[in-house]
Order: sequence, then structure tokens, then C-alpha cells
Amino acid sequence: MSSISLAVRDSSTMLRRNLLHARRYPSLTLNLLLTPVMMLLLFVYIFGDTMSGGAGRSAYTAYIVPGILLMTIGSTVIGTAVSVSTDMNEGIIARFRTMAIHRSSILFGHVVGSVLQTIISVVLVGAVGVAMGFRSTDATVLEWLAAFGLLAMVALAFTWIAVGMGLGSPNAEAASNNAMPLILLPLISSAFVPLDSMPGWFQPIAEYQPFTPAIETLRGLLLGTEIGNNWWIALAWCLGLTVLGYRWSKAQFNRDPK
Repeated sequence: MSSISLAVRDSSTMLRRNLLHARRYPSLTLNLLLTPVMMLLLFVYIFGDTMSGGAGRSAYTAYIVPGILLMTIGSTVIGTAVSVSTDMNEGIIARFRTMAIHRSSILFGHVVGSVLQTIISVVLVGAVGVAMGFRSTDATVLEWLAAFGLLAMVALAFTWIAVGMGLGSPNAEAASNNAMPLILLPLISSAFVPLDSMPGWFQPIAEYQPFTPAIETLRGLLLGTEIGNNWWIALAWCLGLTVLGYRWSKAQFNRDPK
């Protein structure tokens, strides 16, 4: 078999391993899902009328759901950091290093499994949003495909970052804490209120970060609002974070164990 065939075979094996772990121990994923769901319920039913500025709760539901979907990605990939850190510290990675398997398959199994779990989480949170009244009646099939592609790219980018955090953490608790900015960043983005409603000194903080352009692009695709140059900024963030996360993770994984 060629090296590519071996890499694909071994990555598939590692993917099945990670999916089995996720199925047998679903509590971590479910706990991480609670954060975006609770935020959605809180901001729609408690703060919705006030936050809408008089436009009504349904208008605010339409505004907030795209941001919550991106927040779901940041929340779910924390489980990846914890899972990678657990594997590193329980010794299973050291055993894999001694086996005749493609080294990169260990990381790729985690990444692909995490992206699949993240997409499922986004679909579940999206279903909650639809049950609460979110509708996207004006989006075309092409726009829906573009929205799905954007979510997948963001999930891939932040999964690689989470893998790097997990590899660099001494234990699972530290990995969870190190990945916490992936939940906090959406809170200081345009997920909940428009940028122009924020204090002037705070707007650059909310604007020049990866979540805001991704949220604005997703919002434009699903609701027909103006996207402007947010789409290519979001694309640049995704590509940059993917490359950074991949190189960071690979460098840490290839280090000789202490």
C-alpha cells in the first residue's frame, strides 16, 4: 500500500475510535451544548424584547441565532482539547507511537471526529432556534450550501486550534481552561448586538477577531442582510487559523516525550 493509502486507512481507524468514545461518553458533548442553548433561551425569552430595540422578539431571534451557531462551534471544540489532552496524559498516544501506524492519523482522527461532532451540535442548536421561531425563508439553496461550508470551515479551523491547546496542556482541566477563549470571543463579537451600538473604544475589539466576520457572513447568507467584505475576511481567518493550528499541533506532537 502507498503511504497515502496507509494514512487514509489509519486515519479512518482513529476516526472510528474517537466516534466510539463520543458515543459511549456523551456527557461532555451534552454539557458543552448547554452553554449555547442556555444563552439562546436567555437572550430570546428574557432579554429579547429589550435587546430588539422595539423590533420584537422574533426579529431578535433571527438576529441572534447565527451568532449562537458560531458560538456552538467554539463551545463544542473545547471537548476536543480535553480529549486530546486526556489521550496524551493517559499514555495511549505513547503506545500509538510504538505501533506501525501513520503518525498523522492520530491527529487527523481527532480532527475529523471533532468536526463531525461539531456539525451535529450546530444542527441540534439550529433545531432549537427553529423551534423558538427562527426562519430563513429568503435563503437560496446556494446560500444554504455556502452557510454550511462556512460553518464547516470555522469548525475545522478552531478544531485544529483546540488540538494544539490539548497537546500543550498538562492535564484535561488545564486544556478546558486554555480553550475557554473560544467561548468568550463570541460574547464580545456582533453575536448579540450590532457593532455600532457598542462603545467606540470597544468596537475594534469586537470587530477585529475571527467570530464577527463569520457571524456577519452567516447572518447575511441566512437572512439576506448585507455581507460586504466580511466573507473574505472570514475566509482569511479560517485559512490562517487552520494553517496555524495544524503547524502548532504537528510541532507539539512530533516533539520527543519528556
